[in-house]
This record gives sequence, C-alpha cells and structure tokens, in this order.
Amino acid sequence: MTEPSDEITVTRDDAESRYEVRVGDVLAGFTEFRVNSRGYFVYEHTEIDPAFRGRGLAGTLVEDAMTDAAARGETVAPRCPVVLKYLRDNTVDGLAVDWPRDV
Repeated sequence: MTEPSDEITVTRDDAESRYEVRVGDVLAGFTEFRVNSRGYFVYEHTEIDPAFRGRGLAGTLVEDAMTDAAARGETVAPRCPVVLKYLRDNTVDGLAVDWPRDV
C-alpha cells in the first residue's frame, strides 16, 4: 500500500485514450475520453480505485486533464458526472466546452 505522502501525478495516455492519476508508481484512477465526429473530446467515465478514494484524486485528475485539454486547444464534451460536476463548479481558462443539452 502506498503512503499518503507519495507523489501524485497525472499523465495523458493517448494509446489508452485516457488521463491517469498515480500515487507513487501505483495507478489510482483514470478518466477516459473518445474523439467524436466533430473532433470533440468526449469524457464519459472516471474511475478511482476504492483503495484511493477520499483523497481528492478525482478532482486532481479532472483538473489536470481539463487544464491540459485547454492548453492543447481541445473542445471537451463532458458526459461523465465527475467531469460535469468539476466543470460546473470550476473555471478552466481557455477551455472550450460542448455542454450536453439536457443539463
């Protein structure tokens, strides 16, 4: 098991179409994306390993993913409840968002 002081890192894995959050060397969670026909990055699922819940990793993961997407000039289409909540509650400078019509 990792210690709470282990370094938290978020990286993008284009081969897996997701951003991953690690605590030390251990994969603690991820948020998946796919590119739709309009070229938007659709985020449909975020998952944190139960052993790592309660540390705020989902927020860190989504924050870093959205900041990186903004820096890349990508348009994000949030469909995952975790990503939707984060974007409703936080501003990400320069991020283009394609909001779902039913929210």
